[in-house]
Amino acid sequence: MISLLARFFCKSDGKSPAQLRTAYGILCGAVGIGLNLLLFLGKFFAGTLSGSVAITADAFNNLSDAGSSVVTLLGFRIAAKAPDPGHPFGHGRAEYLSGLAVSMLILLMGVELAKESLNKILHPALVEFSWLVIGILAASICVKLYMAMYNRSLGKKLSAPALLAAAADSLGDCMSTSAVLVATLIGHYFQLPVDGWVGVLVALLIFKGGIDAAKDTIDPLLGKPPTPEFVKEIEDLVMAHKEISGIHDLVVHDYGPGRVMISLHAEVPATGSVMTIHDAIDNIEQELHRKLGCEAVIHMDPIATDDSMTVVLRNKITELAHCIDPALSIHDFRMVPGPTHTNLIFDVVTPFGFRLEDAEVARQLRALIRTFDSHYVPVIQVEHSYI
Repeated sequence: MISLLARFFCKSDGKSPAQLRTAYGILCGAVGIGLNLLLFLGKFFAGTLSGSVAITADAFNNLSDAGSSVVTLLGFRIAAKAPDPGHPFGHGRAEYLSGLAVSMLILLMGVELAKESLNKILHPALVEFSWLVIGILAASICVKLYMAMYNRSLGKKLSAPALLAAAADSLGDCMSTSAVLVATLIGHYFQLPVDGWVGVLVALLIFKGGIDAAKDTIDPLLGKPPTPEFVKEIEDLVMAHKEISGIHDLVVHDYGPGRVMISLHAEVPATGSVMTIHDAIDNIEQELHRKLGCEAVIHMDPIATDDSMTVVLRNKITELAHCIDPALSIHDFRMVPGPTHTNLIFDVVTPFGFRLEDAEVARQLRALIRTFDSHYVPVIQVEHSYI
């Protein structure tokens, strides 16, 4: 059904990737509203007919899903708004906020369902059996499974946390409705009032789905690191230019899907032409925008590439840093010779959660360098990786 509707509402004619992404997000939200409202009506009728608290609660879970789809739809529409003076980086993070709102609704429904189910455990009663009820529950499972599949497929394709949250919710609904269906059959054939216990199980499944969905949307809001694949793409693209000797201090700023800004330091030969290298940097920034869809700011770091002594000494300092820990790396290495000593100026990068404090890293590295040759005076800046 989604593929059929996409032919009419998500045509790629003249649309940018961002516009096409928004069109798919709005379509998924609209379809989710319609299907969840139908499921709510069917399950509410089944719950009323059978007197089952689990079925009725499952019906209101679908009603909250319809509300979640409204939030998803609005999130995509807001995220598609162009940048303005108050939001110069656009409104892309509204999509993450909509995903967070969806997860909060899921958690709220889990709590309410748990309260109703505990009440049913304290006051157990058999539910009325009807094959119509069984048919409605079975149809609901099929519909929710279909919704989970298309939301997950498009969520991965579009890198949309809101759709992935909706997919997780739909899959949780499949499990919860299956549990309700099994409980209804057990109650009928074995005369066991398990409706309340199954309701608690359903509530726990819904609650877990809400927590997972919240984590998926909170992480990008707080600022999670880029994927290794994206970092590799950037590195390969930049290093493909012969003017670049190395890169470091890569930082990726995520302002929402399709709104990524990056900054990095590019090591270039100190003896190269400033105009030639600057032109190469401009070309790299444009290529990053064209191929990866991100705005880039690149800082040039001149390094001595034709001075054999500097190269040898840099490699030696790298070896000494690895004596402390192989995870350490150095960059921006420069030598400033003087009449009595030579300053070695460089940055050392430590990974997240490193076992040593910054000051201790610098102290140990200075000691190793002075032991190697007391003529050298290290000037060390300890930095942290953002990838």
